[in-house]
Amino acid sequence: MDQHLYSYSAIVERAPLQWPHGARVAFYLAVNIEHFAIDRPAVSLTDSTTQLTPDPLNFGWREYGARVGIWRLVEALDRLGVIPSVMLNSDVCARYPAIIEAGRSRGWCWVAHGKSNSSFHTGMEPEAERRELEEIRDTISAATGVQPSGWLGPALTETFSTPGLLRELGFTYSLDWCNDDQPYELSVQGMIAVPYAIELNDLTLFVGRNLSGPEFVRMVQDQLDQLLADSKISGRVMALPVHPFIVGQPFRHRYLVEALEYVCSREDVWVTTSDAIADHFLTTRASD
Repeated sequence: MDQHLYSYSAIVERAPLQWPHGARVAFYLAVNIEHFAIDRPAVSLTDSTTQLTPDPLNFGWREYGARVGIWRLVEALDRLGVIPSVMLNSDVCARYPAIIEAGRSRGWCWVAHGKSNSSFHTGMEPEAERRELEEIRDTISAATGVQPSGWLGPALTETFSTPGLLRELGFTYSLDWCNDDQPYELSVQGMIAVPYAIELNDLTLFVGRNLSGPEFVRMVQDQLDQLLADSKISGRVMALPVHPFIVGQPFRHRYLVEALEYVCSREDVWVTTSDAIADHFLTTRASD
């Protein structure tokens, strides 16, 4: 079937996109803070125990992020002055309240990331999805004090109804469509897509491809350098998605810090949040 969620647009045919303060690339760090059910398979370090209930090996590997890895990351972000865009499962709010309090006190950007990473949206009926999305929105709003305007589906899952339902509930952007280096309008009026990243993602690189820390740093540098080269006429977006149970591991942490130091050292990079990127685009470019 053909799709009607958005229209095709060649990046070379668009009006130039300008970022604040003359920046050429808008960068945001996407920190995925997630909850996984203990009795369901999920992203795993090894497949050998995924069908066991419970699965201490893989569940413990994932939960390390909430117990230890996130706090290592918090210290580094405080030192670098980086405000993350947190991809937040609403189930995290009740289960890991210390993380929510840490983010509230630091003014983190909160992006709704489904109920949990054990509950996907594919195949949901519209009314059931509406109730789910409303509950997710209200839970995150109550816990953080901020109503989320951005959405990332758990495992980037949606239905064909998701964009319209999100807009009805007050959302303005989705990160699910990883097909561009600039924001663009979706077919639902008032909803835009903001670039996210699947390849430049610690889950893909460290778990899927077994990259080393120095290779990760080099890829982040190469991504930024190329986007800066591309942005001589029109601005670009760079997302760096990470997971505390991956980059929060002691032997990887220093390489994330090194990569972020490189990004933050560039005067032509706007280090910001996904909310700020969406707001800037919506106020300056959407429906021009």
